[in-house]
Amino acid sequence: MKRKLFASSIIFVLCAALVTVTFKLPFITALVFYKENTEQMNAFLPIEKGEVFQIIFTHSIHLTDVVEKYKITDDLGIEQFEIIYEHFGIGMPSNAQEGEEFVYEDGKYHIKNLNNYFPSMNIRNGKTVSENRLVWGTAGEPDDGHMIWFNQYFKPGAWFHIEVEKLTLWEYWKGVRIHE
Repeated sequence: MKRKLFASSIIFVLCAALVTVTFKLPFITALVFYKENTEQMNAFLPIEKGEVFQIIFTHSIHLTDVVEKYKITDDLGIEQFEIIYEHFGIGMPSNAQEGEEFVYEDGKYHIKNLNNYFPSMNIRNGKTVSENRLVWGTAGEPDDGHMIWFNQYFKPGAWFHIEVEKLTLWEYWKGVRIHE
């Protein structure tokens, strides 16, 4: 009788530990896309500290690509370090701020050495011109990395709250993982 009670206790402890690991302990770091101002996860991209990603969108007026480059910080924030565009216009900077570098390379304007820190960001998938893309990989460049179109995961015109979080195994299993 004591052996059965001991075995049952061990099984209970193991099950409780499994539930705790699955539901409570952080499992993987990810860039998480939440629907608007909710806690409803639309999708996530596994990503680590120091890795880079890009959000590329087509400017709705001059219809050329704008590339925004970001890096995941040690405290799981998002740091914008460069922006690339082809035309000045609405919403596009006309020069660099103190400490930044403004250059013209290969027919495009670059503002480098940006130090824009965001604990989270709100972004919108284009509605009129819905050609937004997410690029990630070792070098963070389209030729060296991976790319998806936002429309593969999100409706045109939808907006998201994004942040870097540690997901539990349960959140990982039930979520929509962004992949090529």
